[in-house]
Amino acid sequence: MNTFKTLGGLTLATTLFWTACTKTTTDPNAELKENVISNYCDIVAASYTDAHNEAVALQTAINTLVATPNQVNFDAARTAWKESREPYGQTETYRFYDGPIDDANGPEGALNAWPLDENYVDYTRDAAGTGVVQSGIINDSAAYPTINATVLTNANELGGEKNISIGYHAIEFLLWGQDYLDVNTNAGQGGDRSYTDYTSASSNHVRRGEYIKACAELLVADLAVLKSEWTTGGSYRTYFEGLSTDEALSKILTGAAVLSKSELAGERMFVALEANPTDNPQEDEHSCFSDNTDRDIITNAQGISNVLKGQYVSSDGVTTGNASYSIFTLIATVDATLASELTTINATTTTNINAIPTPFDRAVTNENVNDNGPILLAINALQDQGDKIAEVATALGLSISTDLPD
Repeated sequence: MNTFKTLGGLTLATTLFWTACTKTTTDPNAELKENVISNYCDIVAASYTDAHNEAVALQTAINTLVATPNQVNFDAARTAWKESREPYGQTETYRFYDGPIDDANGPEGALNAWPLDENYVDYTRDAAGTGVVQSGIINDSAAYPTINATVLTNANELGGEKNISIGYHAIEFLLWGQDYLDVNTNAGQGGDRSYTDYTSASSNHVRRGEYIKACAELLVADLAVLKSEWTTGGSYRTYFEGLSTDEALSKILTGAAVLSKSELAGERMFVALEANPTDNPQEDEHSCFSDNTDRDIITNAQGISNVLKGQYVSSDGVTTGNASYSIFTLIATVDATLASELTTINATTTTNINAIPTPFDRAVTNENVNDNGPILLAINALQDQGDKIAEVATALGLSISTDLPD
């Protein structure tokens, strides 16, 4: 009996010892990672809410302009467009991982596609720059007897990727007009459309008003969907928060890294710089009609910083997010040296971007790829930042790409 008890005790002790030795090691940062992901969702939701609110304000200003076309209302609509770009530009870092903005059914191409072929939408200057060519959907009542949101959506990118009929840049063109291609005389000026294009003094002014109002309607609707997808309980947010921490963090870091190294540094800046000066760099800058490209670059970069710092500041000054649940904080628990390097390159990138002379189209005509000028310095910093974000992913046991998706 005693022998049985002793052996039984030995068996139990051995079992406990084996269990203790083979216990799965827990991630000491598991809770922090969950908080980082939840915090990210909060700032995404706040960003799209802000972008939607500013789009609604833009729509109101456009409706007022069309109803009462005068210089005051025209200027107000232009101001509202620029203000609407501020929060939207910061959302670009939430792309590149098949989120609701750019999955198979995402509205990115309807919101922010560029460059835009002006001839597809409205009149332009002739080759000599002295006359007007009555082109585009607005001036083609035979092919487009009705102008509304559905018609313009169906026309978007029909027959070519530059056949952009809707989105921020279609509205921009309808508020500023063509940015003439003579870089020697027009760099830094943007378009010079008059408010009279919306009065009886201009042909097809009623159709032009219908067109810009339909674009605003679509803009608001698309942003309302993104806002809904990311709000607490929203479809995509629920999916995102249900991912493993590795999957969610990979998406977060992918969006920031791809925007930094490939999209912003490459497509939006280097392409224009490389085109200087004979290939019309104005055609390659993001917001050429309004000469607002410098703000596009700054807000895109700010969006990356928001993700790294874990906070978003809305247009009315409200801060969302907790810096204690940031990428900076997370990587510091794994590799303090790498965290310091990321902080430094982020600060350098911000400084270099803010040092680019404005407006961008004038700056890009005064620099080329061999100058090591302010635009190239900013491009290099953005590329370094993208690479550093990829290093952060590796340190967290993840693998991401900094290349644009095919």
